[in-house]
Amino acid sequence: MTPRTHAPTAPATSVRTLWVRLADAATAITPHSMLALVNRVAIAGIFWMSARTKVEGWFTISGSAYALFRDEYKLPLLPPELAAQMATVAEHLFPVLLVLGLFTRLSALALLGMTLTIQLFVYPDAWPTHLSWAGLMLYLVGRGAGSVSLDRALGIR
Repeated sequence: MTPRTHAPTAPATSVRTLWVRLADAATAITPHSMLALVNRVAIAGIFWMSARTKVEGWFTISGSAYALFRDEYKLPLLPPELAAQMATVAEHLFPVLLVLGLFTRLSALALLGMTLTIQLFVYPDAWPTHLSWAGLMLYLVGRGAGSVSLDRALGIR
């Protein structure tokens, strides 16, 4: 009688096979188009809500928004009035484009640049939040809007 030199491999193989099947199922139920749509709406919601705090009525930039850029944000190189106007327009325009899935890569890239600016010059301690936003936007920049989008309908990559 010879001693066994190795353990049976069947249990390890069945666990691996099960894991592969679960991974395949997860991939099948989370297609790119669904992930892109969720990312687009999530990022759009964040920036849209921020935009709406900067205006009175439909689209009058509030005095408090100007004060915020003058007293708290203090961006280098840009006058606070111009920065407030640019940010307010961007936070309204790009979320709408993202929800529509129109110029998605450009819109996500623009908001990613805005996030980087906020991270570097305004709220450097908020990196966990900004990193999570960046992850959603990088996906959109790299993969595009998906099939549920005007980009797809218009043949825009």
